[in-house]
Amino acid sequence: MFDRFSRSWDMVKASAAVLRSDRELMLFPVLSGLATLLVLATFALPTFALRLFADGWSVGGALVGFAFYFCTYSVMIFFNCALVGAAMIRLEGGDPTLSDGLAAARARLGAIFGYAAIAATVGVLLQALKGKDNNVIVRLVGSGLGMAWTLATFLVVPVLVSRDIGPVEALKQSVSLLRRTWGENAVGQLGIGAAFGLLTTGAVLASVLLVVLAAQASFALAIVVGVLCLLGVLLLGVYQAALTGIYSAVLYRYAVAHELPPAFQGTDIAHAFAPKR
Repeated sequence: MFDRFSRSWDMVKASAAVLRSDRELMLFPVLSGLATLLVLATFALPTFALRLFADGWSVGGALVGFAFYFCTYSVMIFFNCALVGAAMIRLEGGDPTLSDGLAAARARLGAIFGYAAIAATVGVLLQALKGKDNNVIVRLVGSGLGMAWTLATFLVVPVLVSRDIGPVEALKQSVSLLRRTWGENAVGQLGIGAAFGLLTTGAVLASVLLVVLAAQASFALAIVVGVLCLLGVLLLGVYQAALTGIYSAVLYRYAVAHELPPAFQGTDIAHAFAPKR
């Protein structure tokens, strides 16, 4: 367990080094978040007005849920592809711009929509399983399947960006690369997630304390401090999203070429990628 934590910390530091060399990569998660909020607002008003989920899942609710998932995944996958496309340029020694990343995503727009449809279908089915109020076992199965799906699809975006193939083939290759290189360990995803989970928890607790202390002085100061703390927590989320995208590009590069970019040389990450014997 200690070794895994050590490798995860090395991974965060190495990914941060890549991100420090091109902070413009953080714009992609920001744009993704703004676009996702727009999609959420578009669907939230009619959903609450029509009370589509007041009595649980129905046919109409499932269709709306699918449309919401499709639009949300389309936005998220598009900007993830843009981030990974720009990150790959950086890892190869180039100096990508925002337009370079967006161009990489636009070039794969058809495949992105196709994969978004697959992801939306899976999302609706998993949400239906996890929403079973009276069946704990079914909800646990749904949660387990959701985790497995997340792990299996971790490399879909780098595959979509790098290869001129369809979404189904990209999904198959993601599963194949996952199994062949680092299997069930999932050090990258779990390591970065755990590290930022701790950082975010600490930031939230510190924010609450600061707001309480500021409130002792004045209500206006408490609001200002609260807004600044909220922006800080959101910045952590943006940073995590950028790091995860960079790492997925690095993992894909290593999986297909068995080499690490210069920013990762000298770390212990290679041991995490060693194939199982």
